[in-house]
Order: sequence, then C-alpha cells, then structure tokens
Amino acid sequence: MSAQLLPACVVVAATLALGATARAADEGQTLAQRAGRGLIGMPAPPLTVTTIDGQTIDLGQLYGRQAIYLKFWATWCVPCRQQMPHFERTWQQAGPDLAVIAVNAGFNDTVADVREYQRAAGITMPMVIDDGRVAAAFNLRVTPQHVVIGRDGRVSYVGHLADERLDQALKVARTATRGGVTAELRAASAPAPVRHVNVGDALPAITAKNLDGRMIRFRDPADRRPTVLVFLSPWCESYLADSRPALAANCRRARQQVEAAAKSARTRWIGIASGLWATNDDLRGYQKQHGVDIPLVLDESGDLFRVFDVAQVPTVLLTDERGRVVRKLAGDEVFKDDAWTRTLASRRD
Repeated sequence: MSAQLLPACVVVAATLALGATARAADEGQTLAQRAGRGLIGMPAPPLTVTTIDGQTIDLGQLYGRQAIYLKFWATWCVPCRQQMPHFERTWQQAGPDLAVIAVNAGFNDTVADVREYQRAAGITMPMVIDDGRVAAAFNLRVTPQHVVIGRDGRVSYVGHLADERLDQALKVARTATRGGVTAELRAASAPAPVRHVNVGDALPAITAKNLDGRMIRFRDPADRRPTVLVFLSPWCESYLADSRPALAANCRRARQQVEAAAKSARTRWIGIASGLWATNDDLRGYQKQHGVDIPLVLDESGDLFRVFDVAQVPTVLLTDERGRVVRKLAGDEVFKDDAWTRTLASRRD
C-alpha cells in the first residue's frame, strides 16, 4: 500500500514515532558526548574485567598493543538491540589490532538475561556484566554508550550512535600511537574499590542535593526517625512497559506502595533516581506526573547506586532509629514481603 493510500491517522502516528526516535537518538548522542568531555585524550584506567564465560581481560595489558572498543548496553535497551548487528560485524571484522568487548551495564539485567539475549541474537564477542567499576571509569550516562580507546591507551571517542563518527573513530584508534605507552599512562590507576553499605552498617555521612536544591543528609544526628531509601528510575514504568512489562509493573507498584507508606510523619524518606538516561528535568516530570511527595535526588554519576550496591529498581533500604540498615529488598521482593510497609504503617501519627 502506498503512502497516499494509508489513513491519515496512520501516517501521522508513524511520523510522530519516527520523530520521537530521532529526538531520543540525538539526546543520547548529546548525553554520551557530554559524559566523554573530560575523558577524551586522557589515559584509560588499567581495569581488569571478567567475562560471563570466566575469561579475564586485563585492559592495561592491551594498551600500546591494541585499540579497544567498549560498548555499554542492556537487554531492555531498544537502540542497543538495533545496533547489535553493527556491533557483531565490528567484532567479526576487528582483526588483531582491535579488541571488542560488550559491557552489559549491570542495571536490571541478570546473567540469565544476558545469556538468553546473547544466544537469541547470536552475539559472539566477549561479554562482561559490569559491577559498576567500568561505568564509573567511563562516565556511563546512556545505553548504548560507545567508548573507543586508541592503541596509545588514551580515550579517543565517546558516543551513542552507531554511525560514521563511530566507524571513523575505530579506524583512527587502530593507528593512534602518540609515542606508545608513556609514563603518564603507566601511572594511571584504576578507580578505587567502592565500600558498599550492607545490612547492619550505618548510613554513611554523605549529603545529596534534592530537586529543590536543598541538601539532604543521609545520616542526620538531629533526626532520630527511621530512614527509607527508595531507588528508582523515572522511565521504568513507561519505557519498559513493552520490553519488560513485569519490571515496569514492579516500578509502578513500588511507587504506589511508597506513596501509601510515606504518609508516616515518623519516617524519613529519600528517593534516589538512577542517572542512566535521566536528567533533573526528567525527574521533575516524573514527580509531577505521579504526584511524588518524597524528596528526590538524581544520582547522575551513579555513585549512590554503587555505594548501596543497587543494581536494579525498585530497591528499598530501611534503617532503624539509630541509622543502621536493617532491610534491603530488591525487585519483586518488595512485594513478596510487605512486612516493611506494615511496620511503617504502625508508626503513623
């Protein structure tokens, strides 16, 4: 059927969908390039990663010998899936001067999810599930996010689109030597390990700025109320409605459950939103759309998710009156055991 014979509503809907896709692609490229501004030309850290098949890859040992192409991705990410043929083709044609590594962002994905997608899509390059270290080192902000490291061991490109800019960056990276691995590169260090806050630990004495611009203390000596930390994503309910409907439903149920429980004036609430594919404006839109009343913090860098060892949303952490973490519930555990909401309800004024 020709475009002239299509109903007008179908043509308009298709045009709007294409426009939305293009805007998302442009936004992704902008966010990725912004994340890479402080990285371009800098020595890449000597990280060691392990693939899901148990292979250890020492990136530091590759610097000076091979260019490296890291692609952050997720099984639920639509543009990641769209770009996978390009990614696999790059791996198949890489040759000895280019190492290609798929880095699953480790956000709302399990090893089983990754293996199933790998099998279904016929992906054969080395596959790593990040524990947060690689994301921290390369300022992960979107998926996919491409990071290209030249043979000289320096970051040469960060982007979102699989386009001619990426292809050119990969081509140039293979010949980038700049005198080989310098003393500066050899002195580069991997990010320090993150000390996780676990059940039984006290909340750390850190602060964060909420959407209103006010500083929030995670541990406030002047406030003896129990604290509940709610880890969320502002796009979980909407974006994942089609690709991961069960996860989207979990996020919606968590929000509704928090809304009911947060009526307790005897409990402190802090909502922590992932900075992956999210800005303060996105979080404000989420807050307005759903009437969220608890203070919200955008974890743009991902540091708070890493400190509390959170790899999926929704996740809820509860502390007692002394500020010690007593419960951590993730995913559908939030709903399988709702004793925490009953406990909070018993404290209501």
